[in-house]
Amino acid sequence: STTGSSVPENAQPFEARHRGQPFAVGHNGNLVNALELRRELERAGFSFEATTDTEVIAKLISSYEELDFEHAVITALLQLRGAFSLVIMTRDKLIAVRDPWGVRPLALGIINSDHYVVASETCAFNVIGARFVREIQPGEMIVIDERGVRELHYQYHARPAFCIFEFVYLARPDSYIYGRTVHMARRRMGNLLAQEHPADADIVIPVPLSGIPAAIGYAEVSRIPYAEGFVYNRYIQRTFIQPDQRMREMGVRIKITPIREVLAGKRVVVVEDSIVRGTTARNIVGVLREAGAREVHLRISSPPYRFPCFYGIDTPTYQELIAAQTESIDEIREFIGADSLGYLCLSNLLKAVDVPKRYFCTACFDGRYPITIPRHLRITKFMLERDREAVGKEVAVTRKKRERRIKQREPAAVGSAGE
Repeated sequence: STTGSSVPENAQPFEARHRGQPFAVGHNGNLVNALELRRELERAGFSFEATTDTEVIAKLISSYEELDFEHAVITALLQLRGAFSLVIMTRDKLIAVRDPWGVRPLALGIINSDHYVVASETCAFNVIGARFVREIQPGEMIVIDERGVRELHYQYHARPAFCIFEFVYLARPDSYIYGRTVHMARRRMGNLLAQEHPADADIVIPVPLSGIPAAIGYAEVSRIPYAEGFVYNRYIQRTFIQPDQRMREMGVRIKITPIREVLAGKRVVVVEDSIVRGTTARNIVGVLREAGAREVHLRISSPPYRFPCFYGIDTPTYQELIAAQTESIDEIREFIGADSLGYLCLSNLLKAVDVPKRYFCTACFDGRYPITIPRHLRITKFMLERDREAVGKEVAVTRKKRERRIKQREPAAVGSAGE
């Protein structure tokens, strides 16, 4: 989810011109300095038709008319801060770029040994008959044109920070990340979840679709029979990334329908990949009880989601995150109405993925942000909901300091403004 609301004018790709020649940009991620860059471009005379950071990237590239296109792209890239996997197309080039931290995935594929393709996930290659070549590296830019494939690192960073939530929820199960299938990683999450939070129950069911591998893994270790308790409507979008709460709640009821014959009178372990806002989990528990489930034991194959994401997931404020608004796991359990609730701990999540923690961004779970978040974002999206009074005081102090500095530098201008 890049910056900007879900409206037609923010739809990608974005088209722009460089030296009169058209190009288009597609973007997965989120810039944390989009506002500053946009203001600089506006001061330089650029106008904007949308409210997304993707347009900012396109206009920034356009601004370097004195440079050839590839150097214009590189110069623009060096000013971007945040998460971005980009595909840029001209009439005769395909350029693929990954940010220096490698927060969002990007992969290179090939068709018939001479036609190259780029995708966010490797599963896309199977659909078009392409073969996976490799993941594009953090800080790497690949240029594909009539001369073939050229690779360059436009910027190095000491530590990668791939989003671990891709393994938990975002990526499709048949995709490969770090040489591992997402399905098997999620299955191991379920194995470890059963060890960490066992339950006395009759059946294990998943919340489809992303909960299926973990539920299979939970059933394997717990030896509780696996069952399909829901019919899934494949034509409904993912609920937690819906733009408003009403649509999310409506989406849950439409997306999954209980199978009463499977659930009635049963003690049910239901496995879900995550709890973000809590509304989906509460609705699922309610649906199961309406279908006759005697007990509902909710198991989550990831840690509590406590911190906002500024790198491309639509969880921008503390206020929206139930784990940030409650004091304990039991308080969350009471809100969603389950008989018991258990989360997979971060160490077991990393064990399931089988990649060292130093390669990941785990900020949504532990608040350790690898890319510095500008203060204005922290105040409006990070701190305000956590402690309104403290932030109000901080803002007031900052404003007074700024006013004092202005008075010292430009006393006449300040005086005339106050008249």
